[in-house]
Amino acid sequence: MFNTILVANRGEIACRVMRTAQRMGIRAVAVYSEADARSMHVAMADDARLLGPAPARDSYLRIDAIIAAAIASGAEAIHPGYGFLSENAEFAQACDAAGIVFIGPPPASIRAMGSKSAAKALMERAGVPLVSGYHGADQAPAVLQREADRIGYPLLIKASAGGGGKGMKVVESAAAFQGCLDLAKGEARSAFGDDHVLLERYLTQPRHIEIQVFADTHGNVVHLFERDCSIQRRHQKVLEEAPAPGMDAARRDAMGRAACDAARAIDYVGAGTVEFIAEGDAFHFMEMNTRLQVEHPVTEAITGQDLVEWQLRVAAGQPLPLAQEDLRIRGHAIEVRLYAEDPAREFAPSTGRVEHLRLPAGDGIRVDTGIRQGDAVSIHYDPMIAKIIAYAPDRDAALARLSRALTGTEIAGPATNLALLRGIAAQAEFRAGGVDTGFIGRHADTLLAPPGPASREVLAAAVVEWLEGHDAVADTADPHSPWGAVSAWRMNGDGYQDIHLADGETTQVVRAHLHPHRWRLDLPGGNAEIDTLAHEDGSRTVWLDGRAFKALVLRRQDRLTVYADGSSHTVYAVDPLAMGGVVEAAAGRVLAPMPGKVLEVLVTPGQVVTRGAVLMMLEAMKVQMRITAPADGTVTAISCQAGDLVEDGAELVLLD
Repeated sequence: MFNTILVANRGEIACRVMRTAQRMGIRAVAVYSEADARSMHVAMADDARLLGPAPARDSYLRIDAIIAAAIASGAEAIHPGYGFLSENAEFAQACDAAGIVFIGPPPASIRAMGSKSAAKALMERAGVPLVSGYHGADQAPAVLQREADRIGYPLLIKASAGGGGKGMKVVESAAAFQGCLDLAKGEARSAFGDDHVLLERYLTQPRHIEIQVFADTHGNVVHLFERDCSIQRRHQKVLEEAPAPGMDAARRDAMGRAACDAARAIDYVGAGTVEFIAEGDAFHFMEMNTRLQVEHPVTEAITGQDLVEWQLRVAAGQPLPLAQEDLRIRGHAIEVRLYAEDPAREFAPSTGRVEHLRLPAGDGIRVDTGIRQGDAVSIHYDPMIAKIIAYAPDRDAALARLSRALTGTEIAGPATNLALLRGIAAQAEFRAGGVDTGFIGRHADTLLAPPGPASREVLAAAVVEWLEGHDAVADTADPHSPWGAVSAWRMNGDGYQDIHLADGETTQVVRAHLHPHRWRLDLPGGNAEIDTLAHEDGSRTVWLDGRAFKALVLRRQDRLTVYADGSSHTVYAVDPLAMGGVVEAAAGRVLAPMPGKVLEVLVTPGQVVTRGAVLMMLEAMKVQMRITAPADGTVTAISCQAGDLVEDGAELVLLD
């Protein structure tokens, strides 16, 4: 076994790999960019080496720097994690040339499956069923348009060189094809350095089911059963579970044998995932990921195996720990991905400092993360904050544990998909096992609905926190003077204080009357006597309307985020005399929907544009977005140029 390995990745996967390595007595070396110098994976490592500046191309994608770091640190092997260079045959070959073991498949296997087009051709020759499409080498736009028309609409454009939803677009009509093709090729070039695409018939209600395979250098190949990854947004997975709901033994055996045959066909070694798309009684090969997957913890939960340990043992030349007949499914596991993104804005990535973070714990709950409270979610990398995995003897019990875990999860700072995850876990169709790739879109009215108005509980907790924090002395020259107290004190009559709380597009005014040791609040729906008890963890028990509930209020200047009853709600304390300055952006101001990099500006000052015209292209976290005109008008000003980094909400274009 190795004495030292280097993990050529970052975030939660680097932490995950190092955790197993260190448990096995192996020294773990991390690499990092300048942006990640104080990150969790660096702190966890036995040794850490700087690669370069924040952009991945200058750090985590630099093969020469990673090999040099491995040699300097004495690492005998490199674990690539997933993403970045994990499926890069040149990287695997460079490791071999440097005398370093690549903890993954041989370069030839990576190349065989690295091109989705070539992989499909290989599977077609092997008799594995495929979805009808075009996987050819001729990428001329006219050829692709002709093939798209032959396949029919809707169809799917997919980047041949990668995954994770990058370079993937659904095309609804022939007229929309060229625009979607340009977007898909642009994202593919940015994410993978290769804009080759393939076309496939788009299945309307498919399930995404993948098989975990493992092979060693002694000729052994096994599968560790399936995962259902059908709950997706933007063609990227949000929730995964194992085993797949409704999977029978015959289908499991057939898919497992097909996956193992695919691995044997390319002389595979190590961990891999064969992905299938299933609709009705049929299943079709999609692709093979020649690496460990984000969702591997659900497989570990139901098999009781550590897949990273298997990877290390296979890379060290040892045989697989178990044969196929020794593997059993025990229980059910569900994983959700907590992302820094805004579901209300088409899942645009969100960045910023994580001001508050509470992740769940308890029986049957596992959390994989590379983020701590106080860390920043950067524009340069994937926006995943944590994976939350619930395991139990059956699916219903796993769902119950997952729901409780999500209820106990708290985060403030960047926007997240936490409310969406809670909604999915509570949705009746999902709880009944009804899953397919269109699930989120089908239930968008409820899952993506904007939050309702703040409840009485939220308003009460926010007002108490605001009042407690403002019960201070304004006149430091005479701290004992009642005239200098910032409170509701009155010399005669009932003292009160009006608190104005901005809640979305409305403002709630709560009048607070100070009574001995408690407040009386004039809340929407009637007055209430409020009593509270502060706890050491910063939370409070609040007595309201004959019930007691626990609330944590995180305050950042005038922003008050209330965590209560398993959800969170943010309100803002506003000065009524200054509220005239709080206005919505004018319709003519085109603002950045997310922080990102301006790729291309397509208009000039003075140009007349129509509603929906593309003004510029913006990219963040390898996702490209067309910024369009909100109305007919004339471009009067452009506030950025190609190459600029812009913040969320920054003005890009001004239209008259």
